[in-house]
Order: sequence, then C-alpha cells, then structure tokens
Amino acid sequence: MRRYITLVALCIAAIPAHAGELGAMKAESIDLGGFLGVVYYTPEEDGYRVVTTIAQGEAGLPVRFVAILTENQTVAVSVPGKLGESDQIVEISRVGGKLVVSSNPDIDGIIVASPAAAVE
Repeated sequence: MRRYITLVALCIAAIPAHAGELGAMKAESIDLGGFLGVVYYTPEEDGYRVVTTIAQGEAGLPVRFVAILTENQTVAVSVPGKLGESDQIVEISRVGGKLVVSSNPDIDGIIVASPAAAVE
C-alpha cells in the first residue's frame, strides 16, 4: 500500500506534461498508453540520477527505473503495444548539460530540462 501512496504523491507533485524546463527534483508526468508515471532527476557527482516510475492504471504495481546519465547518454523506457499497435516509448537523454525527455521520440515533441545547479 505504501508504494501506491508514493506513486500517487509523485503524480500529484508532477508538473503537467508540456514543453518546458524540468529542474532538479521536479517531476514531469509521462503517459505510456495505459501506463502512467513520473520522471525526475537529481544532479550527482557522476552524472544526472534519473528516476522513472510507472504503473498500469491505479491498481497496477509501480515499477521504478533508475539510471545515471553522463553527457550524450540516452536511456529508454518502453511498454509493448497490443498486437498490431506500436510500442509506447519515453526516451531520456542528457545533451548539452540539459535533460531531454521525449515520449515516442519519432512522433511527439521534446521536453527540454536544464538543471538549476548541475554538479559536473
């Protein structure tokens, strides 16, 4: 039950998904079809610690993905589509000192995030 409360709290704290800046420890909502979640990062000595948490609907078990991204690295989180449908993908990259979050990168726009105070 605690993990559901944590996911709900993160979703409430999340900024609605739109193009804009995502500061350190500020969450961005993501939608991967029937899976909803949030992405946030913290600057660390060895890179940006990016945390992505998703769950299927309200009753789904939350799953967390964590990655440390250095300059020019990318990580993707994907959810397979139904038979005959495309996968849902969120791609997270660190480029030019900014964090770039893109849902279905070939289709949708890009959300660019830059840290308020990055640790290099």
